[in-house]
Amino acid sequence: MLPLGLPDTVREALLAPLVDHHCDAVRRDELSRAQYELLIGGGVPAPPGTTHFDTPVGVAVRRWCAPVLDLPPHAPPAVYLARRAELGAAEANGRLLRAAGVAAFLVDTGTEDDDLLPAAEMGRQGGAAADEIVRVEQVEHDVAEMAASAADYLEGLAEELAARAAGAVGLSTVAGHLHGLDFDAARPSRGSVIAAAGRRLADPKEPPVDPVTLRHLLWTAVDVARERGLPLQLHAGAGPDAGHAAPHRTDPALLTGFLRALQPAGVPVILLHCYPFHRQAAHLAAAYPHVHVDVGRALTRTGAGAWRVVDELLELAPFHKQLFGSGCSGVAETAHLGAVAFRRALGRALKERLEEGEWSAADAARVAYMVGSGNARRVYRL
Repeated sequence: MLPLGLPDTVREALLAPLVDHHCDAVRRDELSRAQYELLIGGGVPAPPGTTHFDTPVGVAVRRWCAPVLDLPPHAPPAVYLARRAELGAAEANGRLLRAAGVAAFLVDTGTEDDDLLPAAEMGRQGGAAADEIVRVEQVEHDVAEMAASAADYLEGLAEELAARAAGAVGLSTVAGHLHGLDFDAARPSRGSVIAAAGRRLADPKEPPVDPVTLRHLLWTAVDVARERGLPLQLHAGAGPDAGHAAPHRTDPALLTGFLRALQPAGVPVILLHCYPFHRQAAHLAAAYPHVHVDVGRALTRTGAGAWRVVDELLELAPFHKQLFGSGCSGVAETAHLGAVAFRRALGRALKERLEEGEWSAADAARVAYMVGSGNARRVYRL
Protein backbone atom coordinates (compact mmCIF):
# COMPACT_ATOMS: atom_id res chain seq x y z
CA MET A 1 0.00 0.00 0.00
CA LEU A 2 2.81 2.45 0.90
CA PRO A 3 5.56 3.54 -1.50
CA LEU A 4 8.58 1.24 -1.59
CA GLY A 5 11.85 2.34 -0.06
CA LEU A 6 10.53 4.23 2.96
CA PRO A 7 12.55 3.83 6.19
CA ASP A 8 10.96 1.45 8.68
CA THR A 9 10.36 4.23 11.19
CA VAL A 10 8.41 6.22 8.61
CA ARG A 11 6.38 3.20 7.53
CA GLU A 12 5.48 2.52 11.16
CA ALA A 13 4.37 6.11 11.62
CA LEU A 14 2.22 6.04 8.49
CA LEU A 15 0.58 2.76 9.48
CA ALA A 16 -0.03 3.80 13.10
CA PRO A 17 -3.68 4.13 14.21
CA LEU A 18 -5.28 7.34 12.98
CA VAL A 19 -7.66 9.80 14.57
CA ASP A 20 -10.38 10.45 12.00
CA HIS A 21 -11.32 13.91 13.19
CA HIS A 22 -14.15 14.41 10.71
CA CYS A 23 -16.43 11.76 9.32
CA ASP A 24 -20.15 11.41 8.78
CA ALA A 25 -22.12 8.36 9.86
CA VAL A 26 -22.57 5.39 7.55
CA ARG A 27 -25.72 3.55 6.55
CA ARG A 28 -26.69 0.47 8.55
CA ASP A 29 -29.26 -0.87 6.07
CA GLU A 30 -28.95 -2.98 2.94
CA LEU A 31 -28.45 -0.86 -0.19
CA SER A 32 -29.58 -1.31 -3.77
CA ARG A 33 -27.09 -0.53 -6.51
CA ALA A 34 -28.85 2.78 -7.20
CA GLN A 35 -28.67 3.75 -3.52
CA TYR A 36 -25.03 2.72 -3.27
CA GLU A 37 -24.01 4.64 -6.38
CA LEU A 38 -25.80 7.73 -5.14
CA LEU A 39 -23.77 7.59 -1.92
CA ILE A 40 -20.37 7.11 -3.56
CA GLY A 41 -21.34 9.83 -6.05
CA GLY A 42 -21.82 12.48 -3.36
CA GLY A 43 -25.60 12.44 -3.65
CA VAL A 44 -25.59 13.28 -7.37
CA PRO A 45 -27.12 10.64 -9.69
CA ALA A 46 -24.97 9.39 -12.54
CA PRO A 47 -26.28 10.42 -15.98
CA PRO A 48 -28.38 7.77 -17.77
CA GLY A 49 -26.24 5.02 -19.22
CA THR A 50 -23.27 5.78 -16.94
CA THR A 51 -22.10 4.64 -13.51
CA HIS A 52 -20.31 6.17 -10.52
CA PHE A 53 -17.98 3.19 -10.60
CA ASP A 54 -16.34 5.07 -13.50
CA THR A 55 -14.99 7.73 -11.13
CA PRO A 56 -11.86 7.88 -8.94
CA VAL A 57 -13.99 6.79 -5.97
CA GLY A 58 -15.59 3.92 -7.87
CA VAL A 59 -12.24 2.62 -9.11
CA ALA A 60 -10.79 2.93 -5.60
CA VAL A 61 -13.67 0.93 -4.13
CA ARG A 62 -12.93 -1.93 -6.53
CA ARG A 63 -9.16 -1.72 -5.92
CA TRP A 64 -8.90 -1.20 -2.16
CA CYS A 65 -12.22 -2.34 -0.69
CA ALA A 66 -12.72 -5.52 -2.68
CA PRO A 67 -9.89 -7.39 -0.86
CA VAL A 68 -11.41 -6.43 2.50
CA LEU A 69 -14.53 -8.31 1.42
CA ASP A 70 -12.48 -11.34 0.25
CA LEU A 71 -12.55 -10.39 -3.43
CA PRO A 72 -9.61 -9.87 -5.79
CA PRO A 73 -8.62 -6.27 -6.51
CA HIS A 74 -10.57 -4.67 -9.35
CA ALA A 75 -13.54 -7.02 -9.00
CA PRO A 76 -16.38 -5.92 -11.31
CA PRO A 77 -19.00 -3.66 -9.72
CA ALA A 78 -21.76 -6.26 -9.90
CA VAL A 79 -19.53 -8.85 -8.22
CA TYR A 80 -18.48 -6.39 -5.54
CA LEU A 81 -22.04 -5.37 -4.71
CA ALA A 82 -23.22 -8.99 -4.69
CA ARG A 83 -20.49 -9.88 -2.19
CA ARG A 84 -21.38 -6.88 -0.06
CA ALA A 85 -25.03 -8.00 0.00
CA GLU A 86 -24.00 -11.58 0.79
CA LEU A 87 -22.02 -10.45 3.85
CA GLY A 88 -24.76 -8.09 5.01
CA ALA A 89 -24.43 -4.45 5.95
CA ALA A 90 -23.22 -5.05 9.52
CA GLU A 91 -20.41 -7.41 8.50
CA ALA A 92 -19.34 -5.28 5.52
CA ASN A 93 -19.38 -2.10 7.60
CA GLY A 94 -17.38 -3.71 10.40
CA ARG A 95 -14.73 -5.07 8.06
CA LEU A 96 -14.28 -1.79 6.22
CA LEU A 97 -14.26 0.41 9.31
CA ARG A 98 -11.73 -1.83 11.05
CA ALA A 99 -9.57 -1.94 7.92
CA ALA A 100 -9.19 1.84 8.09
CA GLY A 101 -6.90 1.44 11.10
CA VAL A 102 -8.55 4.21 13.09
CA ALA A 103 -8.19 4.63 16.85
CA ALA A 104 -10.96 7.21 17.19
CA PHE A 105 -13.80 8.42 14.99
CA LEU A 106 -15.12 11.96 15.53
CA VAL A 107 -18.55 11.69 13.94
CA ASP A 108 -20.47 14.69 12.60
CA THR A 109 -24.10 14.16 13.57
CA GLY A 110 -25.44 16.50 10.92
CA THR A 111 -28.21 14.21 9.73
CA GLU A 112 -30.91 12.63 11.88
CA ASP A 113 -31.69 9.36 10.16
CA ASP A 114 -32.52 6.02 11.77
CA ASP A 115 -30.69 4.28 8.92
CA LEU A 116 -27.38 5.84 10.00
CA LEU A 117 -25.12 4.34 12.63
CA PRO A 118 -24.91 6.41 15.83
CA ALA A 119 -21.41 7.56 16.71
CA ALA A 120 -21.00 4.97 19.47
CA GLU A 121 -22.07 2.12 17.19
CA MET A 122 -19.78 3.32 14.43
CA GLY A 123 -16.92 3.19 16.91
CA ARG A 124 -17.92 -0.27 18.12
CA GLN A 125 -18.09 -1.69 14.63
CA GLY A 126 -14.77 -0.07 13.77
CA GLY A 127 -13.03 -1.28 16.92
CA ALA A 128 -12.33 2.31 17.92
CA ALA A 129 -13.32 5.06 20.29
CA ALA A 130 -15.97 7.47 19.01
CA ASP A 131 -17.05 10.99 19.90
CA GLU A 132 -19.58 13.43 18.51
CA ILE A 133 -19.13 16.57 16.46
CA VAL A 134 -22.35 18.61 16.68
CA ARG A 135 -23.59 20.09 13.39
CA VAL A 136 -24.96 23.49 14.42
CA GLU A 137 -27.42 23.69 11.50
CA GLN A 138 -29.09 20.49 12.70
CA VAL A 139 -29.56 22.01 16.15
CA GLU A 140 -30.96 25.16 14.57
CA HIS A 141 -33.40 23.12 12.49
CA ASP A 142 -34.69 21.31 15.57
CA VAL A 143 -35.13 24.57 17.48
CA ALA A 144 -36.85 26.33 14.56
CA GLU A 145 -39.43 23.54 14.27
CA MET A 146 -40.30 23.81 17.98
CA ALA A 147 -40.16 27.58 18.59
CA ALA A 148 -43.45 29.46 18.93
CA SER A 149 -41.94 32.95 18.57
CA ALA A 150 -38.75 34.76 17.62
CA ALA A 151 -37.91 35.19 21.30
CA ASP A 152 -38.37 31.46 21.90
CA TYR A 153 -36.20 30.72 18.91
CA LEU A 154 -33.30 32.92 20.05
CA GLU A 155 -33.37 31.66 23.63
CA GLY A 156 -33.86 28.05 22.60
CA LEU A 157 -31.02 28.15 20.08
CA ALA A 158 -28.43 29.22 22.64
CA GLU A 159 -29.68 26.77 25.26
CA GLU A 160 -29.99 23.77 22.95
CA LEU A 161 -26.62 24.35 21.32
CA ALA A 162 -24.96 24.54 24.74
CA ALA A 163 -26.76 21.39 25.88
CA ARG A 164 -25.74 19.36 22.80
CA ALA A 165 -22.17 20.65 22.99
CA ALA A 166 -21.84 19.39 26.56
CA GLY A 167 -21.37 15.82 25.29
CA ALA A 168 -19.35 16.64 22.18
CA VAL A 169 -15.71 17.26 21.30
CA GLY A 170 -16.38 19.91 18.65
CA LEU A 171 -18.91 21.84 16.57
CA SER A 172 -19.26 22.01 12.79
CA THR A 173 -21.05 24.29 10.34
CA VAL A 174 -21.97 24.10 6.67
CA ALA A 175 -22.90 27.79 6.48
CA GLY A 176 -20.54 28.18 3.54
CA HIS A 177 -22.39 25.56 1.53
CA LEU A 178 -25.79 26.94 2.45
CA HIS A 179 -25.02 30.59 1.71
CA GLY A 180 -21.35 31.05 0.83
CA LEU A 181 -18.30 32.08 2.82
CA ASP A 182 -18.51 35.68 1.65
CA PHE A 183 -20.72 36.72 4.57
CA ASP A 184 -20.37 39.82 6.73
CA ALA A 185 -17.90 38.88 9.47
CA ALA A 186 -19.50 41.08 12.15
CA ARG A 187 -21.89 39.74 14.74
CA PRO A 188 -25.41 40.81 13.58
CA SER A 189 -27.45 43.29 15.60
CA ARG A 190 -30.24 42.00 17.84
CA GLY A 191 -32.86 43.81 15.79
CA SER A 192 -31.74 42.22 12.55
CA VAL A 193 -31.61 38.82 14.22
CA ILE A 194 -35.16 39.13 15.56
CA ALA A 195 -36.41 40.10 12.10
CA ALA A 196 -34.52 37.18 10.54
CA ALA A 197 -35.94 34.82 13.19
CA GLY A 198 -39.45 35.85 12.21
CA ARG A 199 -38.70 35.03 8.59
CA ARG A 200 -37.09 31.75 9.59
CA LEU A 201 -40.09 30.57 11.60
CA ALA A 202 -42.36 31.13 8.62
CA ASP A 203 -40.73 28.13 6.91
CA PRO A 204 -38.75 26.15 9.54
CA LYS A 205 -38.55 22.88 7.60
CA GLU A 206 -36.24 24.34 4.96
CA PRO A 207 -32.47 24.68 5.55
CA PRO A 208 -31.41 28.04 7.01
CA VAL A 209 -30.03 30.10 4.13
CA ASP A 210 -30.71 33.65 5.32
CA PRO A 211 -27.30 35.30 5.88
CA VAL A 212 -28.38 37.02 9.10
CA THR A 213 -29.71 33.75 10.53
CA LEU A 214 -26.51 31.95 9.62
CA ARG A 215 -24.28 34.69 11.03
CA HIS A 216 -26.22 34.63 14.30
CA LEU A 217 -25.97 30.84 14.41
CA LEU A 218 -22.25 31.00 13.70
CA TRP A 219 -21.55 33.54 16.44
CA THR A 220 -23.74 31.63 18.88
CA ALA A 221 -21.64 28.56 18.08
CA VAL A 222 -18.48 30.59 18.67
CA ASP A 223 -19.77 31.61 22.11
CA VAL A 224 -20.50 28.00 23.03
CA ALA A 225 -17.17 26.78 21.65
CA ARG A 226 -15.26 29.42 23.60
CA GLU A 227 -17.09 28.62 26.83
CA ARG A 228 -16.53 24.88 26.53
CA GLY A 229 -13.09 24.93 24.94
CA LEU A 230 -14.23 23.26 21.72
CA PRO A 231 -12.93 23.67 18.16
CA LEU A 232 -15.19 24.78 15.31
CA GLN A 233 -15.12 22.97 11.97
CA LEU A 234 -15.97 25.06 8.89
CA HIS A 235 -16.82 23.24 5.66
CA ALA A 236 -15.23 24.85 2.60
CA GLY A 237 -14.60 23.97 -1.02
CA ALA A 238 -16.60 21.69 -3.26
CA GLY A 239 -18.67 19.03 -1.53
CA PRO A 240 -21.82 16.94 -1.79
CA ASP A 241 -23.68 19.31 0.54
CA ALA A 242 -22.71 22.44 -1.47
CA GLY A 243 -26.15 22.60 -2.99
CA HIS A 244 -26.99 26.27 -2.44
CA ALA A 245 -23.84 28.38 -2.74
CA ALA A 246 -22.02 28.70 -6.06
CA PRO A 247 -18.68 26.83 -5.95
CA HIS A 248 -16.53 29.97 -6.08
CA ARG A 249 -18.27 31.24 -2.92
CA THR A 250 -16.92 28.30 -0.91
CA ASP A 251 -13.30 29.49 -1.23
CA PRO A 252 -11.95 29.64 2.36
CA ALA A 253 -10.00 32.81 1.51
CA LEU A 254 -13.39 34.58 1.79
CA LEU A 255 -13.31 33.79 5.51
CA THR A 256 -10.34 36.05 6.20
CA GLY A 257 -12.41 38.78 7.87
CA PHE A 258 -14.28 36.28 10.05
CA LEU A 259 -11.08 34.51 11.06
CA ARG A 260 -9.54 37.83 12.10
CA ALA A 261 -12.64 38.72 14.11
CA LEU A 262 -12.61 35.31 15.76
CA GLN A 263 -8.93 35.25 16.72
CA PRO A 264 -9.34 37.04 20.10
CA ALA A 265 -11.86 34.40 21.18
CA GLY A 266 -9.18 31.73 21.05
CA VAL A 267 -11.47 29.19 19.37
CA PRO A 268 -9.57 26.72 17.18
CA VAL A 269 -10.96 26.64 13.63
CA ILE A 270 -10.51 23.68 11.28
CA LEU A 271 -11.11 24.32 7.60
CA LEU A 272 -12.57 21.11 6.20
CA HIS A 273 -12.14 19.56 2.74
CA CYS A 274 -11.29 22.88 1.01
CA TYR A 275 -10.46 21.33 -2.40
CA PRO A 276 -9.90 22.82 -4.95
CA PHE A 277 -9.05 25.79 -2.71
CA HIS A 278 -6.67 23.84 -0.46
CA ARG A 279 -3.74 26.19 -1.12
CA GLN A 280 -5.78 29.14 0.14
CA ALA A 281 -6.71 27.10 3.22
CA ALA A 282 -3.07 26.18 3.78
CA HIS A 283 -2.12 29.85 3.61
CA LEU A 284 -4.76 30.74 6.21
CA ALA A 285 -3.44 28.00 8.49
CA ALA A 286 0.02 29.51 8.17
CA ALA A 287 -1.20 33.07 8.71
CA TYR A 288 -3.46 32.63 11.76
CA PRO A 289 -2.51 30.78 14.95
CA HIS A 290 -6.01 29.42 15.57
CA VAL A 291 -6.60 28.04 12.05
CA HIS A 292 -6.02 24.42 11.02
CA VAL A 293 -6.63 22.58 7.76
CA ASP A 294 -7.86 19.18 6.58
CA VAL A 295 -8.49 18.17 2.97
CA GLY A 296 -10.77 15.29 3.97
CA ARG A 297 -12.70 13.65 1.19
CA ALA A 298 -10.60 15.41 -1.47
CA LEU A 299 -8.00 12.66 -1.12
CA THR A 300 -10.52 9.95 -1.95
CA ARG A 301 -12.05 11.92 -4.79
CA THR A 302 -8.73 12.78 -6.45
CA GLY A 303 -7.63 9.14 -6.57
CA ALA A 304 -4.04 8.55 -7.66
CA GLY A 305 -3.48 12.32 -7.71
CA ALA A 306 -4.12 12.72 -3.98
CA TRP A 307 -0.42 13.01 -3.21
CA ARG A 308 -0.32 16.33 -5.08
CA VAL A 309 -2.90 17.78 -2.68
CA VAL A 310 -0.94 16.57 0.34
CA ASP A 311 2.32 17.79 -1.20
CA GLU A 312 0.90 21.30 -1.60
CA LEU A 313 -0.32 21.34 1.99
CA LEU A 314 3.16 20.41 3.18
CA GLU A 315 4.57 23.31 1.14
CA LEU A 316 2.38 25.93 2.84
CA ALA A 317 0.74 24.86 6.08
CA PRO A 318 2.67 24.28 9.33
CA PHE A 319 2.84 20.58 10.04
CA HIS A 320 1.21 21.05 13.45
CA LYS A 321 -1.80 22.66 11.71
CA GLN A 322 -2.71 19.70 9.46
CA LEU A 323 -5.21 17.01 10.47
CA PHE A 324 -6.43 13.74 9.00
CA GLY A 325 -10.13 13.32 8.28
CA SER A 326 -11.50 10.64 6.01
CA GLY A 327 -14.54 12.68 4.96
CA CYS A 328 -16.40 9.38 5.29
CA SER A 329 -20.04 9.70 4.33
CA GLY A 330 -22.84 7.24 3.75
CA VAL A 331 -20.91 4.02 3.17
CA ALA A 332 -18.08 2.52 5.22
CA GLU A 333 -15.96 2.19 2.09
CA THR A 334 -15.29 5.92 2.27
CA ALA A 335 -13.77 5.57 5.76
CA HIS A 336 -11.38 2.89 4.53
CA LEU A 337 -10.59 4.74 1.30
CA GLY A 338 -9.93 7.98 3.17
CA ALA A 339 -7.35 6.24 5.35
CA VAL A 340 -5.75 4.43 2.39
CA ALA A 341 -5.56 7.60 0.32
CA PHE A 342 -4.10 9.59 3.21
CA ARG A 343 -1.38 7.05 4.01
CA ARG A 344 -0.42 6.56 0.36
CA ALA A 345 -0.45 10.28 -0.45
CA LEU A 346 1.51 11.34 2.63
CA GLY A 347 3.93 8.45 2.11
CA ARG A 348 4.70 9.56 -1.43
CA ALA A 349 5.11 13.20 -0.41
CA LEU A 350 7.44 12.24 2.44
CA LYS A 351 9.48 9.91 0.24
CA GLU A 352 10.14 12.74 -2.19
CA ARG A 353 11.48 14.93 0.62
CA LEU A 354 13.61 12.11 1.97
CA GLU A 355 15.12 11.37 -1.44
CA GLU A 356 15.91 15.05 -1.95
CA GLY A 357 17.69 15.09 1.40
CA GLU A 358 15.41 17.86 2.69
CA TRP A 359 14.10 15.81 5.59
CA SER A 360 15.52 13.14 7.85
CA ALA A 361 13.65 9.92 8.58
CA ALA A 362 12.99 11.26 12.08
CA ASP A 363 11.41 14.41 10.60
CA ALA A 364 9.18 12.38 8.29
CA ALA A 365 8.05 10.00 11.05
CA ARG A 366 7.29 12.88 13.41
CA VAL A 367 5.14 14.66 10.81
CA ALA A 368 3.29 11.44 9.95
CA TYR A 369 2.40 10.93 13.62
CA MET A 370 1.38 14.58 14.05
CA VAL A 371 -0.92 14.73 11.04
CA GLY A 372 -2.30 11.23 11.48
CA SER A 373 -3.30 11.54 15.12
CA GLY A 374 -1.25 13.82 17.34
CA ASN A 375 -2.61 17.14 16.11
CA ALA A 376 -6.21 15.97 16.46
CA ARG A 377 -5.60 14.71 19.99
CA ARG A 378 -4.22 18.11 20.94
CA VAL A 379 -6.86 20.25 19.20
CA TYR A 380 -9.83 18.18 20.40
CA ARG A 381 -8.30 17.43 23.81
CA LEU A 382 -8.72 13.69 23.37
